[in-house]
Amino acid sequence: ASSPTVFPAEYVKEFQACLDSTSTVSFVEVKRTIERELGRPLRSVFAFVDPTPLASASIAQVHAGRLLDGTEVVIKVQKPGIEDVLKTDLGVVYLASRILEFINPDLNIRGSLADIASDLRESMLGELDFREEQRNLDVYRDFLNSNGLDQIAVAPKPFPEASAKRILTMERLSGVPLTDLDAIKRYSSDPEQTLVNALNVWALSVQKCEFFHADVHAGNLLVLEDGRVGFIDFGIVGRLSPQMATGIDKLNAALAVSDARGMANALISMGATVGQVDEDAFAADIQQLISRLGGSLENATDATVDESQIQDIVLDIAQVAGNNGLKLPREFGLLIKQSLYFDRYTKLLAPELNMMSDDRISNFGAAQEVSADGDGSEPSQDADATEGSRKAAA
Repeated sequence: ASSPTVFPAEYVKEFQACLDSTSTVSFVEVKRTIERELGRPLRSVFAFVDPTPLASASIAQVHAGRLLDGTEVVIKVQKPGIEDVLKTDLGVVYLASRILEFINPDLNIRGSLADIASDLRESMLGELDFREEQRNLDVYRDFLNSNGLDQIAVAPKPFPEASAKRILTMERLSGVPLTDLDAIKRYSSDPEQTLVNALNVWALSVQKCEFFHADVHAGNLLVLEDGRVGFIDFGIVGRLSPQMATGIDKLNAALAVSDARGMANALISMGATVGQVDEDAFAADIQQLISRLGGSLENATDATVDESQIQDIVLDIAQVAGNNGLKLPREFGLLIKQSLYFDRYTKLLAPELNMMSDDRISNFGAAQEVSADGDGSEPSQDADATEGSRKAAA
């Protein structure tokens, strides 16, 4: 469901339905996993663990807890047996993809099925090691601190002594979802500026952090009681190759002037092509897509963030690319999807905000930095990681 540029639309929609139908495991199993992973009795690490989970997903579920020193935490616990299930299922998928490639080579129009299955296996099995997510938290917190952003944004502090491969303990951030305008007003006197802060921090991470948060739906972006923006859940992240970063620069420059041919050229530069791509035909299809999506985006003014509609837009982009012999990388789909989330948040919290021209909004590239008060500040001498005007609205 997080790879809409890889799979056909009908598959992605079915995958999305699976995300909404996960079951929970008993607290007996949770307690057993915690004690096995930490090698100690639960009571020697936690003063309290709520038996009722806060949330449950396919791989893990999350419980509220308290450390012995009184620190409020959340505990992400991997579901028993999920590793064996995934290894078996993904092994079958890989084997089936090799057989299908042999039987019908035309199925590889979006790229090698076996390569896709292999990448999927590596990505999903990597999510099973919560030490990697712990590292992501440490890296992102360092990114915030080193760029002077810790006054406007925060990521949970992990507790290594209470974490292991299948359990991750983090500080509990208290706040409300970014889409809850009435609740936000209790913690922020300027919800529009709070949105700008969130957008700026995320956009700068695309440029300056080794990864960007690739799942910024409303449940993972909180406005905290102290007014800062809280980024949570770093299980899904994206990383841009230099080639793709350059392509994003080109794409944003073309988007700024509605240059469909320039967009086509930028997308071709960052994707894997299957044969020769007719750039003129691709540009014409992009122009039609822009016209169709323009109305959809402009009309999205209700007080909700429709995740299925966001997924459909990404699928439309991937479909146009696929029809023209182009396979866009997974990271492109992740990047566009997060940008669409922010577009929806803007419609809700700051409908008059122009993300392309507002001086408070940071560029992806070197033109601006983000200051601790949330405004776009003057560029630093070493802010030359990329060129172009990769506006966050892209």
